[in-house]
Amino acid sequence: MMPLPFSFFYKCSSVIEALQNIANSAYFREIATIDKDVKFLKGAKIVNILNDKRAIVIARYSTIRGEILTFGHGGKIEIGEWCYLGEGSRIWSAEKVKIGNKVLIAHNTNIYDTNSHPLNSRERHEHFMVISKSGHPKNISCIKSSPVIIEDDVWIGCDSVILKGVTIGQASIIAAGSVVTKNVPPNTLVAGNPAKIIHSIE
Repeated sequence: MMPLPFSFFYKCSSVIEALQNIANSAYFREIATIDKDVKFLKGAKIVNILNDKRAIVIARYSTIRGEILTFGHGGKIEIGEWCYLGEGSRIWSAEKVKIGNKVLIAHNTNIYDTNSHPLNSRERHEHFMVISKSGHPKNISCIKSSPVIIEDDVWIGCDSVILKGVTIGQASIIAAGSVVTKNVPPNTLVAGNPAKIIHSIE
């Protein structure tokens, strides 16, 4: 009996992947508000711990390959039209992350509108124990959060980190590996850790 060619197994894996994407897409639309023209690629993940379908909204023609998460005690994520969230990237919200239209977010980027854990060590350990035993708590007041706003036409390079309370102005570029801790004016290139203005974009 002749062994099956490699191309056969490749085609089978491609079909399985396509079916899995279809199943994931259907599930995501049950737990979030998603336009019918949004695409989910391999690696896409939506975790709506808040369990409110209105907490995650994705507009038409956007493509998701990363992870979107709301916490148990709060969070809202809005993604506009024609956006891209790259492989391995994460948007985690306890308050609000608002992303405009035509925003490109490269792979392995992290966007947080929250500290995620308390600053006090005792409270941090108690928070961790609650998560370990029963999942993310529904009520919590000791974790600082502040909205993140990313305006239209922004490009965020790979391996960047956008922290709470930041607004990134329209058509700005965040260079790869940047850590953004302060507001970025429109039409500006920033880079570094912490990110600093390099120059304006004509």
